[in-house]
Amino acid sequence: MPPTIIDGKVVSAAVELETKRRVAALLERGVTPGLAVVLVGDDPASQSYVSMKERDCERVGIRGFDTRLPADTTQEELDAVIAAYNADLQVHGILVQQPFPRHLDVERVVADIAPIKDVDGFHPENLGRLMRGLPGHRACTPWGVIRMLDHYGIELRGKHAVIVGRSLLVGKPMGLMLLERDCTVTTCHSRTVDLAAVCRGADILVAAIGRPKMIGAEYVREGAVVIDVGINRTDSGMVGDVDFDAVAPMCSAITPVPGGVGPMTRAMLMSNTADAAEQQTV
Repeated sequence: MPPTIIDGKVVSAAVELETKRRVAALLERGVTPGLAVVLVGDDPASQSYVSMKERDCERVGIRGFDTRLPADTTQEELDAVIAAYNADLQVHGILVQQPFPRHLDVERVVADIAPIKDVDGFHPENLGRLMRGLPGHRACTPWGVIRMLDHYGIELRGKHAVIVGRSLLVGKPMGLMLLERDCTVTTCHSRTVDLAAVCRGADILVAAIGRPKMIGAEYVREGAVVIDVGINRTDSGMVGDVDFDAVAPMCSAITPVPGGVGPMTRAMLMSNTADAAEQQTV
Protein backbone atom coordinates (compact mmCIF):
# COMPACT_ATOMS: atom_id res chain seq x y z
CA MET A 1 0.00 0.00 0.00
CA PRO A 2 1.49 3.38 -0.98
CA PRO A 3 2.24 5.84 1.82
CA THR A 4 0.09 8.84 2.66
CA ILE A 5 1.82 11.93 1.31
CA ILE A 6 1.49 14.60 4.00
CA ASP A 7 0.81 17.68 1.88
CA GLY A 8 2.00 20.85 3.58
CA LYS A 9 0.30 23.01 0.98
CA VAL A 10 -3.10 21.57 1.89
CA VAL A 11 -2.55 21.93 5.65
CA SER A 12 -1.04 25.41 5.38
CA ALA A 13 -4.07 26.52 3.34
CA ALA A 14 -6.35 25.33 6.15
CA VAL A 15 -4.25 27.19 8.75
CA GLU A 16 -4.26 30.30 6.56
CA LEU A 17 -8.05 30.22 6.25
CA GLU A 18 -8.34 29.93 10.03
CA THR A 19 -5.92 32.87 10.44
CA LYS A 20 -7.88 35.00 7.96
CA ARG A 21 -11.01 34.50 10.06
CA ARG A 22 -9.19 35.52 13.23
CA VAL A 23 -7.70 38.57 11.52
CA ALA A 24 -11.17 39.55 10.24
CA ALA A 25 -12.49 39.38 13.81
CA LEU A 26 -9.65 41.63 14.96
CA LEU A 27 -10.34 44.10 12.14
CA GLU A 28 -13.98 44.30 13.26
CA ARG A 29 -12.68 45.46 16.64
CA GLY A 30 -10.53 48.10 14.95
CA VAL A 31 -7.28 46.15 15.38
CA THR A 32 -4.98 45.52 12.41
CA PRO A 33 -2.40 42.87 13.30
CA GLY A 34 1.12 44.03 12.49
CA LEU A 35 4.24 41.98 11.82
CA ALA A 36 7.71 43.55 11.66
CA VAL A 37 10.34 41.58 9.76
CA VAL A 38 13.97 42.68 10.03
CA LEU A 39 16.53 41.44 7.51
CA VAL A 40 20.24 42.15 7.95
CA GLY A 41 22.43 41.58 4.90
CA ASP A 42 21.75 40.35 1.40
CA ASP A 43 21.59 36.56 1.69
CA PRO A 44 19.53 35.50 -1.36
CA ALA A 45 17.63 32.72 0.44
CA SER A 46 16.71 35.08 3.29
CA GLN A 47 15.61 37.78 0.86
CA SER A 48 13.38 35.30 -0.94
CA TYR A 49 11.92 34.03 2.33
CA VAL A 50 11.18 37.56 3.57
CA SER A 51 9.46 38.40 0.29
CA MET A 52 7.24 35.33 0.67
CA LYS A 53 6.35 36.41 4.21
CA GLU A 54 5.36 39.83 2.88
CA ARG A 55 2.98 38.17 0.42
CA ASP A 56 1.59 35.95 3.19
CA CYS A 57 0.81 39.05 5.26
CA GLU A 58 -1.05 40.64 2.36
CA ARG A 59 -3.17 37.52 1.81
CA VAL A 60 -4.34 37.19 5.41
CA GLY A 61 -4.74 40.90 6.16
CA ILE A 62 -1.70 41.44 8.40
CA ARG A 63 0.11 44.76 8.06
CA GLY A 64 3.80 44.36 7.29
CA PHE A 65 6.50 46.55 8.81
CA ASP A 66 9.74 45.60 7.10
CA THR A 67 13.26 46.86 7.76
CA ARG A 68 16.16 45.81 5.56
CA LEU A 69 19.59 46.66 6.89
CA PRO A 70 23.07 46.37 5.32
CA ALA A 71 25.36 43.51 6.30
CA ASP A 72 27.66 45.87 8.25
CA THR A 73 24.86 47.01 10.58
CA THR A 74 26.21 47.22 14.13
CA GLN A 75 24.74 45.42 17.12
CA GLU A 76 23.69 48.76 18.60
CA GLU A 77 21.90 49.79 15.40
CA LEU A 78 19.99 46.50 15.30
CA ASP A 79 19.17 46.82 19.01
CA ALA A 80 17.67 50.25 18.33
CA VAL A 81 15.45 48.89 15.52
CA ILE A 82 14.14 46.10 17.76
CA ALA A 83 13.55 48.52 20.65
CA ALA A 84 11.51 50.78 18.37
CA TYR A 85 9.34 47.88 17.23
CA ASN A 86 8.93 46.68 20.83
CA ALA A 87 7.51 50.11 21.69
CA ASP A 88 5.29 50.42 18.60
CA LEU A 89 1.69 49.55 19.49
CA GLN A 90 0.87 48.89 15.81
CA VAL A 91 3.45 46.06 15.74
CA HIS A 92 2.25 42.88 17.43
CA GLY A 93 4.94 40.49 16.18
CA ILE A 94 8.67 40.86 15.48
CA LEU A 95 10.87 38.51 13.51
CA VAL A 96 14.57 39.04 12.83
CA GLN A 97 15.42 36.79 9.90
CA GLN A 98 18.19 34.29 10.54
CA PRO A 99 21.00 33.65 9.75
CA PHE A 100 22.61 36.92 10.86
CA PRO A 101 26.02 38.23 9.81
CA ARG A 102 28.62 36.67 12.11
CA HIS A 103 29.49 39.87 13.99
CA LEU A 104 25.96 40.01 15.47
CA ASP A 105 25.12 38.21 18.72
CA VAL A 106 22.25 35.81 18.04
CA GLU A 107 21.39 35.32 21.71
CA ARG A 108 21.29 39.07 22.33
CA VAL A 109 19.03 39.66 19.32
CA VAL A 110 16.61 36.91 20.36
CA ALA A 111 16.48 38.15 23.96
CA ASP A 112 15.95 41.79 22.87
CA ILE A 113 12.54 41.01 21.34
CA ALA A 114 9.63 41.43 23.76
CA PRO A 115 8.41 37.87 24.56
CA ILE A 116 4.79 38.72 23.70
CA LYS A 117 5.97 39.89 20.26
CA ASP A 118 8.34 36.95 19.71
CA VAL A 119 6.27 35.22 17.03
CA ASP A 120 9.24 33.01 16.11
CA GLY A 121 9.00 31.39 19.55
CA PHE A 122 12.76 31.61 20.21
CA HIS A 123 12.87 33.95 23.21
CA PRO A 124 14.13 32.22 26.41
CA GLU A 125 10.82 33.03 28.10
CA ASN A 126 8.77 31.35 25.37
CA LEU A 127 11.08 28.33 25.30
CA GLY A 128 10.80 28.16 29.10
CA ARG A 129 7.01 28.31 28.91
CA LEU A 130 7.10 25.43 26.42
CA MET A 131 9.31 23.47 28.81
CA ARG A 132 6.85 24.07 31.66
CA GLY A 133 3.77 23.31 29.52
CA LEU A 134 2.47 26.87 29.74
CA PRO A 135 0.86 28.92 26.93
CA GLY A 136 3.28 30.95 24.80
CA HIS A 137 4.44 31.47 21.25
CA ARG A 138 5.76 28.22 19.78
CA ALA A 139 8.58 27.86 17.26
CA CYS A 140 6.91 27.90 13.85
CA THR A 141 8.48 24.87 12.17
CA PRO A 142 7.91 22.25 14.89
CA TRP A 143 4.51 23.78 15.68
CA GLY A 144 3.68 23.35 12.00
CA VAL A 145 4.74 19.70 12.15
CA ILE A 146 2.31 19.12 15.01
CA ARG A 147 -0.49 20.73 13.00
CA MET A 148 0.30 18.48 10.02
CA LEU A 149 0.23 15.33 12.13
CA ASP A 150 -3.08 16.39 13.66
CA HIS A 151 -4.58 17.28 10.27
CA TYR A 152 -3.84 13.77 8.98
CA GLY A 153 -5.13 12.11 12.15
CA ILE A 154 -1.79 10.54 13.03
CA GLU A 155 -1.91 9.21 16.59
CA LEU A 156 0.93 10.47 18.79
CA ARG A 157 0.10 9.18 22.27
CA GLY A 158 2.42 6.38 23.31
CA LYS A 159 4.44 6.46 20.08
CA HIS A 160 8.23 6.48 19.95
CA ALA A 161 9.39 9.65 18.21
CA VAL A 162 13.02 9.97 17.10
CA ILE A 163 14.33 13.41 16.17
CA VAL A 164 17.57 13.68 14.22
CA GLY A 165 18.92 17.13 15.09
CA ARG A 166 19.07 19.11 18.33
CA SER A 167 18.92 22.74 17.17
CA LEU A 168 16.99 25.39 19.06
CA LEU A 169 15.15 26.17 15.82
CA VAL A 170 13.65 22.70 15.36
CA GLY A 171 15.07 19.71 17.22
CA LYS A 172 14.76 20.78 20.86
CA PRO A 173 11.31 22.44 20.66
CA MET A 174 10.08 19.56 18.47
CA GLY A 175 11.01 17.11 21.21
CA LEU A 176 9.18 19.13 23.85
CA MET A 177 6.05 19.43 21.71
CA LEU A 178 5.99 15.70 21.08
CA LEU A 179 6.48 15.03 24.79
CA GLU A 180 3.46 17.25 25.43
CA ARG A 181 1.50 14.90 23.19
CA ASP A 182 2.59 11.84 25.20
CA CYS A 183 5.24 10.54 22.83
CA THR A 184 8.37 8.84 24.08
CA VAL A 185 11.10 11.00 22.55
CA THR A 186 14.68 10.23 21.56
CA THR A 187 16.85 13.08 20.28
CA CYS A 188 19.82 12.14 18.09
CA HIS A 189 22.81 14.18 16.96
CA SER A 190 26.28 13.92 15.44
CA ARG A 191 27.60 11.93 18.43
CA THR A 192 24.79 9.36 18.51
CA VAL A 193 26.18 5.83 18.29
CA ASP A 194 24.67 3.66 15.53
CA LEU A 195 22.26 6.36 14.39
CA ALA A 196 20.55 4.14 11.83
CA ALA A 197 19.65 1.54 14.47
CA VAL A 198 18.19 4.21 16.77
CA CYS A 199 16.13 5.65 13.93
CA ARG A 200 14.79 2.22 13.00
CA GLY A 201 13.12 2.12 16.41
CA ALA A 202 10.95 5.14 15.57
CA ASP A 203 7.23 5.14 15.00
CA ILE A 204 7.65 8.80 14.03
CA LEU A 205 10.98 9.93 12.59
CA VAL A 206 11.73 13.66 12.25
CA ALA A 207 14.82 14.57 10.20
CA ALA A 208 16.19 18.07 10.84
CA ILE A 209 19.92 17.94 10.21
CA GLY A 210 20.56 19.89 7.01
CA ARG A 211 22.32 17.07 5.13
CA PRO A 212 20.87 16.20 1.70
CA LYS A 213 19.27 12.74 1.52
CA MET A 214 21.17 11.47 4.57
CA ILE A 215 18.24 9.39 5.84
CA GLY A 216 18.03 6.31 3.64
CA ALA A 217 16.01 3.11 3.80
CA GLU A 218 18.32 1.61 6.43
CA TYR A 219 17.17 4.30 8.91
CA VAL A 220 13.45 3.58 8.63
CA ARG A 221 11.33 0.70 9.85
CA GLU A 222 8.30 -0.57 7.96
CA GLY A 223 5.20 1.53 8.64
CA ALA A 224 6.94 4.55 10.19
CA VAL A 225 5.79 8.15 9.76
CA VAL A 226 8.66 10.24 8.36
CA ILE A 227 8.77 14.04 8.65
CA ASP A 228 11.48 15.70 6.56
CA VAL A 229 12.31 19.20 7.81
CA GLY A 230 15.39 19.58 5.60
CA ILE A 231 15.59 22.13 2.81
CA ASN A 232 18.84 21.66 0.87
CA ARG A 233 19.58 23.38 -2.41
CA THR A 234 21.64 21.14 -4.68
CA ASP A 235 22.67 21.16 -8.34
CA SER A 236 19.72 18.86 -9.06
CA GLY A 237 17.23 21.06 -7.22
CA MET A 238 15.80 21.27 -3.72
CA VAL A 239 15.94 18.08 -1.66
CA GLY A 240 15.29 17.15 1.94
CA ASP A 241 17.31 15.32 4.57
CA VAL A 242 15.46 12.13 3.59
CA ASP A 243 16.06 10.13 0.43
CA PHE A 244 12.37 10.24 -0.48
CA ASP A 245 12.44 7.66 -3.29
CA ALA A 246 14.25 5.09 -1.16
CA VAL A 247 12.28 5.69 2.03
CA ALA A 248 8.71 6.35 0.86
CA PRO A 249 7.83 2.71 0.00
CA MET A 250 8.54 1.73 3.62
CA CYS A 251 6.43 4.44 5.27
CA SER A 252 2.82 4.73 6.31
CA ALA A 253 3.10 8.50 5.81
CA ILE A 254 5.84 10.89 4.67
CA THR A 255 6.35 14.57 3.87
CA PRO A 256 7.81 15.57 0.49
CA VAL A 257 10.40 18.27 -0.18
CA PRO A 258 9.40 20.72 -1.44
CA GLY A 259 5.74 21.01 -0.45
CA GLY A 260 5.89 19.41 2.96
CA VAL A 261 7.02 21.18 6.13
CA GLY A 262 8.18 24.34 4.33
CA PRO A 263 4.76 25.95 3.73
CA MET A 264 3.78 25.21 7.33
CA THR A 265 6.54 27.37 8.82
CA ARG A 266 5.17 30.47 7.14
CA ALA A 267 1.56 29.56 7.89
CA MET A 268 2.32 29.17 11.59
CA LEU A 269 4.12 32.52 11.61
CA MET A 270 0.91 34.17 10.44
CA SER A 271 -1.06 32.21 13.04
CA ASN A 272 1.37 33.24 15.79
CA THR A 273 1.05 36.88 14.71
CA ALA A 274 -2.73 36.65 15.05
CA ASP A 275 -2.19 35.11 18.52
CA ALA A 276 0.07 38.00 19.48
CA ALA A 277 -2.42 40.61 18.28
CA GLU A 278 -5.23 38.94 20.23
CA GLN A 279 -3.12 38.83 23.41
CA GLN A 280 -2.06 42.48 23.13
CA THR A 281 -5.54 43.87 22.45
CA VAL A 282 -7.75 42.02 24.94
